[in-house]
Amino acid sequence: MRPRPRGAAGVLALVVMLAGCGGGSAGVSRPSGSAAGGVPAQGAPPRRLPGPLPPAAEPAISPPVTIAPTGTVIAVGAAPEGIVVDPGSRTLVVAVRDPAALVLLDADSLRVTGRVGLPGVLRHLQLAAPGGPVLVPDEGSNSLLQVGLPGGQILSRVPTGVSPHDANRAANGSIFVANEGGGTVVAVRDNQVVHTFTDTTQPAGTASVGATVGVLDVRENTLTFYDADSLSGMVELPAGAGPTHVVADRHGRMIVVDTRGGAILVYQLTPTPHEVARIGLPGQPYGIAYDAVRDQFWVTVTATNQLVGYDMTDPTPREIARIPTVRQPDTVTVDARTGRLFVTGTAEGIIQVIAHRASPTPQSGERGHDHRSVTARTSAAERFSAAAEGPAPVLSRCGAGGGAGGGAGGGGPGCGAGGAAVRARAGGPAPA
Repeated sequence: MRPRPRGAAGVLALVVMLAGCGGGSAGVSRPSGSAAGGVPAQGAPPRRLPGPLPPAAEPAISPPVTIAPTGTVIAVGAAPEGIVVDPGSRTLVVAVRDPAALVLLDADSLRVTGRVGLPGVLRHLQLAAPGGPVLVPDEGSNSLLQVGLPGGQILSRVPTGVSPHDANRAANGSIFVANEGGGTVVAVRDNQVVHTFTDTTQPAGTASVGATVGVLDVRENTLTFYDADSLSGMVELPAGAGPTHVVADRHGRMIVVDTRGGAILVYQLTPTPHEVARIGLPGQPYGIAYDAVRDQFWVTVTATNQLVGYDMTDPTPREIARIPTVRQPDTVTVDARTGRLFVTGTAEGIIQVIAHRASPTPQSGERGHDHRSVTARTSAAERFSAAAEGPAPVLSRCGAGGGAGGGAGGGGPGCGAGGAAVRARAGGPAPA
């Protein structure tokens, strides 16, 4: 598929193409409610392509755990999925459901330090900047919340559109919000929506490099780039068979997880955005997090309950580690200060904490750094109870033969091999 320039050019070509085949096609410019110059008009109706389009890719329903998860396991609440850690304030933020809330934990002691009630559920969290605030796209209230750290105060609430799924702050301070249910992407400045893009069908994951913002469309299977300075569309590129999430690295590249296609795609943004690498990763990879200090990214593999690490010294990712996880590892985040990894066990209301020991990578890109992976695997995962605020949780251990649901010798969910695979999702558009 050739890149699509964003804007109004090529509308006639689209009409001819639709008349001939009944659907969108590669290399064709599409109308997007754009004004002159390729900037979508404020308030224009979202584009709706005349199908059939594939559904958004989803994580696998993970099988029972067969290898004891590495590290420590913490109970945090129902269906944890959105997760982010702020290295500066030493705060780990986890989104849970029933009731919808943010759980705040000390990233070092793993003590719960606070709980912030939310008007609705969410799936993704990002930091606006080091030290916060946390960007909280609240699907239930159709709003973007900004939550301060470490205290958890809700600093602002901006209505953005139907089912905001992900949000990312560009270098100029503009926050781009992907409204998955509404088919729009909005730019927020000074707590106001200043522009609405309507050239996507089901926007989801977002990332940025400088003023360039990338947004995945999980129905069209594309990665669209926007200019945050001029609030204009740039180009749309193919992004595999079913992309779900995207992150940016310190080299100015974007890394996409192709969940349905079982692959990782890498895009270089200069001189113009283009794909530079693609590697296979079978098993419905899903969550992704990048560690800028060590120049590594980590991807959860939901069909096999694994976490896979890659080095990004070169444009083509190089695998450095495979780590067994808790069941249903939908999301992951990394503490850039310590290298510690946090993985959600979405089905069982738990977080897995993994101490990854790798030296920081020099910013110059020298190759002399340590890429040691986690090879030591505990015979049974350590468990903390973090159900409420208070003193450090009491340590206990999973039984050697315990199943995920407990039982003789068991230690609760996430410890052993038993237990049925349970998806814990609320309603709304297809997750990504």
